[in-house]
Amino acid sequence: MSSKGIYAALSGAIAQGQRLDNISNNLANTNTPGFKKDQTVFREYLSNYEKLPTTLNVPRVPASVESFYDMQGADRGYAEAIGSFSDYSQGTLLTTGNNLDIAIEGEGFLEVLTPQGVRFSRSGNLRVDSQGVLVNQSGFPVLKTGAQDPAQRVFNVRDSNVTISFNGDIYDRDENLGKLSIINFEEKDVLRKEGNSLFSLRPNTPATPIAAREYKIHQGYIESSNVNIVQEMTDMIAANRLFESSQKAIKAFDQMDEKLNNEVPKTRA
Repeated sequence: MSSKGIYAALSGAIAQGQRLDNISNNLANTNTPGFKKDQTVFREYLSNYEKLPTTLNVPRVPASVESFYDMQGADRGYAEAIGSFSDYSQGTLLTTGNNLDIAIEGEGFLEVLTPQGVRFSRSGNLRVDSQGVLVNQSGFPVLKTGAQDPAQRVFNVRDSNVTISFNGDIYDRDENLGKLSIINFEEKDVLRKEGNSLFSLRPNTPATPIAAREYKIHQGYIESSNVNIVQEMTDMIAANRLFESSQKAIKAFDQMDEKLNNEVPKTRA
């Protein structure tokens, strides 16, 4: 009986450990521009609660200790972390004074061309590389609207002295170089993080990017991460306490097993 309890307690400890990993990653990216925090999703299996209210399990065997202590499947309860989801809420806009820094106010993502294909980002730390191409902090070209071929949608600029309008048009002196490609998705669940503040589509996802509408580009600003340090620290303390409680439960069940195996047989003898 106690071995089943150990499993339930162990599953809770593992789930809280995964939650702590997630919180640690959020805290580590507090100062990462455009970072979106993740939250862990849990699932709890309680077999006795999943039965219909009208179900009545009547023992069909002679009275016994096992039938008297029938737990209706509650001894098979456990919890697990089934994944995490990203919170895409708006981060604070911070002024930088850098002419090539941009922040997106509202929904939408920048399209960025990487060696693995087009990716999406909220990070607006831009610069001009040695080839005169407008790139992000990782050196990947930022794309504009237009041709189907992403390689034909890069920005070629003379220097960093450009003007960027609220709707994303980039002007190099009096020349309009094009409009930043700001795209959105009806369901954000189709996105997954790849690192370097980039998102990609999940495999076998039929979602199609659409042009974002409700947004405004702010030149000379960046969007900070949406991580709330106070909330994350509070969650970390709570997760640590739950993890410690699960450890104590595991130890208690282990002690019960030890007594059942070593002391109870002696008393009967």
